[in-house]
Amino acid sequence: MEKLSKLLYLVVCFVFFLISDLYLSNQIVQSISDGLTLSNPVFRLNFVKNTGAAFSLLPNAREFLIILSVVVITLFFVYVYNHIKSMSLKTIFTISFLCAGIAGNLHERIVYGYVRDFFEITCFNFPVFNISDIMISIGVLFLIILILVKKTA
Repeated sequence: MEKLSKLLYLVVCFVFFLISDLYLSNQIVQSISDGLTLSNPVFRLNFVKNTGAAFSLLPNAREFLIILSVVVITLFFVYVYNHIKSMSLKTIFTISFLCAGIAGNLHERIVYGYVRDFFEITCFNFPVFNISDIMISIGVLFLIILILVKKTA
């Protein structure tokens, strides 16, 4: 039963994070389209259509990025399924968070043909990003921390 409950936890977390990401992204993009402006010396809302990956790498590589996203999400879920008994809930939570971020960008690439970026840091030169990118970055960071803590313990 522990395996089943952990798998259910993975799916529920993944679906919750993905729906939250898609809902909040839609609300922000719609607000920007309706004329919302938010700008200060550190941050502003700036809608950008990103046809590439992070930091605008691989511009116009939509099909490749779709395939890569599907493969990465599948590999994470297969890994979790095969190792679920020995995984902590923190690790499962982190992987579901990371995969939801990847799936959010995947959804936008499939539906829109690009990723909708809208957060811009204005105090230094940094690419415009979105909620999915934040989720991916935090997920990777936490996964690294979990791996390092496990290796040193």
